[in-house]
Amino acid sequence: MQNDDVLPDAPAPQSSSTPAQATPVQASPTPHGNGQTKRILGILPNFRAATTDEKLPAQTVKDKFVTASEDSFDYSALVLPVVVSAYSYGTNKYPEFGKGGVGYGRYLWHAAVDQTVENYMVEFVVPAVTHEDTRFYTMGHGGFVKRAGYAVSRVVVTRTDSDGRSFNFGEVVGAGAAAGISNLYYPSRERTVSNTMDQWGLNVGIDAATFVFKEFWPDISYHLLHQGPRPGTTPPTN
Repeated sequence: MQNDDVLPDAPAPQSSSTPAQATPVQASPTPHGNGQTKRILGILPNFRAATTDEKLPAQTVKDKFVTASEDSFDYSALVLPVVVSAYSYGTNKYPEFGKGGVGYGRYLWHAAVDQTVENYMVEFVVPAVTHEDTRFYTMGHGGFVKRAGYAVSRVVVTRTDSDGRSFNFGEVVGAGAAAGISNLYYPSRERTVSNTMDQWGLNVGIDAATFVFKEFWPDISYHLLHQGPRPGTTPPTN
């Protein structure tokens, strides 16, 4: 007699209906722009550099605060105060600070505070009010004189948050305000109009020099260090 109660076949193993998700590839956090890096030689802050052909979203007030903080408190931010304080110490610019390790320490912390105050005034406080883009857009092409002139001119000309062009109130007014604020923590006999103007000029001059260096950093990196993309080319995207 045939058994009509046929048992069903054993169920086949079921594979997951959800395909495996590929792990996204993270872009390198170091290079940005056309050959620009967040730090030059790993020791000089370069967080605001971009190229003129980059289409970047408008900076928010938070963005300006973040870049000012990066330029002030990243480990690389200590290099410039060390250099400036060493020069000031060597020329005995402020005799009240004294000599030896204690004297140099006074020069160093004053230079560090000068830089921090200037960064926040130039990159955050004034641009937040005037709606200026605090990024430095390199030209990246042309002759040396043309590019150097362009870089120096950025201390008086800048972009706005709406991608227009404007007088650089952030740099000029911000650097002047920082020089004025420095009178609060320098010795009383150094709080003169002349010293304040000297500090203002130093602030702007250092920024102009760093703009020139940032303009040519991709060329230096490519031709001398053999790193980064060829200047004038767009690096591949992942």
